[in-house]
Amino acid sequence: MRKVETQFGSGTYDQSVTVGSHHLMSDVDASKGGADNGLSPHEYLAAALASCTGMTLKMYAGRKSWALENAIVTVNISRTDEVERFTREITLVGNLDAEQIARLLDIADKCPVHKALIGTIAIDTQLVP
Repeated sequence: MRKVETQFGSGTYDQSVTVGSHHLMSDVDASKGGADNGLSPHEYLAAALASCTGMTLKMYAGRKSWALENAIVTVNISRTDEVERFTREITLVGNLDAEQIARLLDIADKCPVHKALIGTIAIDTQLVP
């Protein structure tokens, strides 16, 4: 995986994000003091789960030569009592039978980001001079 690097942007909270040759912005919306110049960190996290789920479903259905035309994945994150709850909704488009649909829903839980989020996570922080 490529290194992700952030630096302060020009606004109150915005961050310039660089991944390889890709440049993104992260910010918070005005209700939280930002300028909404990009996705919030939690929105990037939701996007990671949604896009990984879609990629995993597309890859699996392709290998099986199933008629999956599209997978629309929506993820919302809410926080209650110190628990982050990810709500993922999946719409499968295509000529699929009940058995294929059930298998694809099982496969959705096998996407690498899903597995990372439900697994044990360690974050090692170092100050670099």
